[in-house]
Amino acid sequence: MSIIPTKIRSKSKVKRQQILAAATHLFTDNGYTATSMDLIAKQAKVSKQTVYSHFGSKDELFAAAIEQKCDSYHMVDFSLDDLTDPKTALFTLAQRFVAMLTSKEACAVHKICAYEARTHPTLSELFYQAGPEKVTNEVADLMALLNQRNILNIPNTHFAALQFLNMMKGEAWMRVEFNTKQQLSQTEINEYLLASVELFMRGYAI
Repeated sequence: MSIIPTKIRSKSKVKRQQILAAATHLFTDNGYTATSMDLIAKQAKVSKQTVYSHFGSKDELFAAAIEQKCDSYHMVDFSLDDLTDPKTALFTLAQRFVAMLTSKEACAVHKICAYEARTHPTLSELFYQAGPEKVTNEVADLMALLNQRNILNIPNTHFAALQFLNMMKGEAWMRVEFNTKQQLSQTEINEYLLASVELFMRGYAI
């Protein structure tokens, strides 16, 4: 078994992050079609060969960029101790989810997938798998934990995850998605999220 020096691994990780950052920026600003691997390499200040050594195709890089963006919000990063106060934990989850959903990158990618769905039919599938599906599965795992610890009674954790996430979207997401003149304040968003968390908990109370 060969041992890769730590410095080499670290350098490789840094370049990967540079590539992902450049790809996220370019996909968000230029769209999928107008963003080439050459352009990503130039933006990341690496060679095109380096880009391909980390990501085999533009599709793979697109999916990885989405997944990294979702991961950066640490959606379900909770300890078992956190779950002793489920209301606060679920409220925090709701805040993280809405922050991600209404981010510039998420809104841009959603529009890109809708616009380019006809010419690149696999794009929406890649987005769904790397974003919504991944987040839903992670939240379902959290629901399973709440059920196992008898904090809430959740027989179908997948349904509960979908119900929770779609409830939390609320008016804030719609206003950002349609770029309305009037947007909700953080206080208004928090009031809605807290009320929704309380409603969710009543629905799945022991």
